[in-house]
Amino acid sequence: MSEADQTSLLLVDDEAALREPLAEYLSRQGFSVTEAESAAHARSHLRDATPSLVLLDIMMPGEDGLSLCRHLVETRDIPVILLTARGEPTDRIVGLEIGADDYVVKPFEPRELVARIRSVLRRSGRGNAQSQDNDFFEFEGWNLDPLKRRLSDPEGAAVAISSAEFRLLTAFLDHPRQVLDRDRLLDMVQGREAHLFDRAIDNQVSRLRRKIEADSRNPQLIQTVWGGGYMFAADVRRVSREAR
Repeated sequence: MSEADQTSLLLVDDEAALREPLAEYLSRQGFSVTEAESAAHARSHLRDATPSLVLLDIMMPGEDGLSLCRHLVETRDIPVILLTARGEPTDRIVGLEIGADDYVVKPFEPRELVARIRSVLRRSGRGNAQSQDNDFFEFEGWNLDPLKRRLSDPEGAAVAISSAEFRLLTAFLDHPRQVLDRDRLLDMVQGREAHLFDRAIDNQVSRLRRKIEADSRNPQLIQTVWGGGYMFAADVRRVSREAR
């Protein structure tokens, strides 16, 4: 069974001349592809099903791709790859800052897009060949189940986290009490051109702090190391699934 088997994609692009042949190509690669010509149509599809990944054009009439991406990051655990005709670094930075997993600039080579899809799926743990460790993480009363991607607070209540926040937290939990600079963190959670996007990781850290810190303005768990990056300043315990 290939990595693409049973992997569903939602392709959102208002240009039928690009969307339809791209959907056909991706289908030939083994993906199950649903097409949407607008953000509104995409939201309708998302009410009925949850795809493994969303391919999302930025420039669309009506609600644009960045707005829909922000909605997905804040409310759904679905990886997003932005498709953009804009090559300026500022546009790419905005997309990554709000939580997109990757971006591809039009025109692109379809084989490159497939490679990026598979890379994002591996990083998000949604490919068939998962690289995630199945052990639970425990820290300061919190619990993270990587298999179910479920974060629980010390009272046992579930705390919703986005795909990007999950990957960032996992990176910290894999390297407790180690200083991780921005380039290394971005390489772990984004996987490309980390040196361009320092602000993106800062925004992701801020969002994660609001989820797990008692006071995000005075963080105790994710500490800033001036000139160095960030450090997860708590002991982390791994618990095997069999021991639960």
